[in-house]
Amino acid sequence: MGKAAMAQRFKILTLNSIAPEGLARLPAEYYEVSAKMANPDAILVRSHDMHDMAVPENLLAVGRAGAGVNNIPVPALTTKGIPVFNAPGANANAVKELVVAAMLLAARNLVGAWDYVRKLEGSDAEIAAAVEAGKKTFVGFELPGRTLGVIGLGAIGVEVANAALALGMNVIGYDPKITVRRAWQLSSGVEQAASLEDLFRRSNIVTSHIPLVAETRGLVNAERLKLLKKGAIILNFARHAIVDDAAVVEALDSGQLSTYVTDFPTPQIKGHAKVVCLPHLGASTYEAEENCAVMVADNLRDFLENGNIRHSVNFPEAILARTRPHRLAISNANVPNMVGQVSTALAEQDLNIADLLNVSRDNVAHTILDLDGPINDATLARIQAIKGILCARVLPVLEES
Repeated sequence: MGKAAMAQRFKILTLNSIAPEGLARLPAEYYEVSAKMANPDAILVRSHDMHDMAVPENLLAVGRAGAGVNNIPVPALTTKGIPVFNAPGANANAVKELVVAAMLLAARNLVGAWDYVRKLEGSDAEIAAAVEAGKKTFVGFELPGRTLGVIGLGAIGVEVANAALALGMNVIGYDPKITVRRAWQLSSGVEQAASLEDLFRRSNIVTSHIPLVAETRGLVNAERLKLLKKGAIILNFARHAIVDDAAVVEALDSGQLSTYVTDFPTPQIKGHAKVVCLPHLGASTYEAEENCAVMVADNLRDFLENGNIRHSVNFPEAILARTRPHRLAISNANVPNMVGQVSTALAEQDLNIADLLNVSRDNVAHTILDLDGPINDATLARIQAIKGILCARVLPVLEES
């Protein structure tokens, strides 16, 4: 088949600055992209909080140039048939490098040592004497032979685990929902923890790389911190609420923990002598921002032009190579006889279905149909009126090659 011949351009609203490499994937001849846009077809976002934002009437999709989607009202969008795309793995290397840096900061007491030297005053001889006298306060430990516990073995967790092994560490991981793809990427040297409690008992350092959902809120709590080896280190580059701040402060004060390194400062922890707070630097590299923007722009474009779904947090993966110029994409409640009703409507227009994909995820389903001819307005309206249909749209026609 040829390329999409669009009768009109798609309108894309950007709620944050998006890396130009990503925006370049949306050609100006087909896409109008602006930070000020009424009735957009799609939204590109990074950190902007969309929870109190009115959903535009014509909105078809939301793309998050990053992994986490806590700033997006995913359930509300799902009920309207709007897929939310993200960019899992695009920032994995950036986060991995920061986690390795955090382990070194904590193991060698580098932040405290730097602060100590920065405050020294006097002559060269006086400073040299103070350095020799004070350095014993900052004695640390080396990483080889220590045990790192990795909670969550997605794109980031796998990279962190493999990097720690390369540094000579013992690594144990816990993820009951690990995918086959990630399992193939994970080094065979990573041991499987029987449970979270098992992981905490065996670890010198614990790092979490999981989304913030009801089940993970407060996952690192007082009970689990007590299981750690004395003087352990907690790292948090996932989401703030995964770690109970009050429990961490208590463990730091008692000596159960030696250091807490986090990307999420709060008034309760940011001034603590044993806490290293960073300003949410996890994905803050030029490369990560570019990778995220490119991935989400490509997937958003494929959905708008072809109805295909890759890397959506609320819709099933749905990829169907186009075999005809005319395509219909439908999102609907995952209930019986939806495809049957659609097929009946098309048959009554004497319109043949050349190819079809129907997939579901939880309460929502997505159907892609390649047709032997164009669907007329009356048939489309009939399909849109079927109870349970969330969105039904005719996709851009493909030119014959």
